[in-house]
Amino acid sequence: MSRRHTGIRALAAAALLVPLAACSSSDSGGATGPAAKAAGFPYTVTNCGVRTTYDAPPKRAVTMNQHATEVMLELGLGDRLVGTAYLDDKVLPEYEKAYKSIPVLAKEYPSYEKLLSADPDYVYGGYASAFLAGDGRSRSALAKSGIHSRLNVEGCAGHPVSMDDVYREVREVGATFGVRARADRWIGDARRELAATAAKSKSQGKPQGKSQGKKARSVFVYDNGDKSAFTAGGRGIGNDIIERAGGHNVFADVNKSFSDASWEKVVERGPQTILILDYGATSVAQKKKRLLDDPALQDVPAIRNKSFAVLPLSDVVTGVRAPEAVRKLAAQL
Repeated sequence: MSRRHTGIRALAAAALLVPLAACSSSDSGGATGPAAKAAGFPYTVTNCGVRTTYDAPPKRAVTMNQHATEVMLELGLGDRLVGTAYLDDKVLPEYEKAYKSIPVLAKEYPSYEKLLSADPDYVYGGYASAFLAGDGRSRSALAKSGIHSRLNVEGCAGHPVSMDDVYREVREVGATFGVRARADRWIGDARRELAATAAKSKSQGKPQGKSQGKKARSVFVYDNGDKSAFTAGGRGIGNDIIERAGGHNVFADVNKSFSDASWEKVVERGPQTILILDYGATSVAQKKKRLLDDPALQDVPAIRNKSFAVLPLSDVVTGVRAPEAVRKLAAQL
């Protein structure tokens, strides 16, 4: 594999010195012609403690986790993907055609050998579990094989994740692949969508931005769990989405993106709405039934009033769905 990667890097470096129309999808906004070159390179980025300099855009990428895949597809980079893995739910309709053209390496994470068989020069993981050393897929192991990598910023953020981190994720991926203009356009559209949602909520008298005391509707996120509840804490983008939608995450004080919580704590905090995350083998109807049938939860306002909201899991992670998720949740709250 290392011979192939050495060759790819050599060719990529040479591409900076000769006119290549194929590079015209970079920051130039799509200019074509014999004089077109990869703009913005070399590009250096520090991601989750790993500093990397790219002399040219990666050509053979593998994505692991859906939100990483959807960032690439949103930026029009499906032709750079030689493999993908680990869907949590359905890809968005606008990505279906492109997604179907990409080889699926594994239903969940591929083995290191399977990953190498795709001959990537770049691996993009959505969660830290994509690069578990115990599974042989650590970023350092990939680097030894000549493969660059990226971990979604939520996987290593030292602060509560916000929309600014979503923008950073898209901007840095766009710069890495030479499509900065596409990334900037998406960020501009996302900002406008969030502003429109905020304006609509304001016109309806709903709380804006950060939770405003008793005005914000209290929300408990139910991911899964029986003996305990796996829920969203205050560190992930899900918390920011809830606040922007006019809610207050009852477990915002938990210093994790996701965490287990006791059912006693759920009862104690008395959420007014339960946000169910839709993914996997357990349906939304089954999750609702589990909650509604639990005698211990009968006095929880959300259960008593059968007040539920639903979002796909892919909506509440740091990816391109986050701005629209605010609008969708605000409408349900």
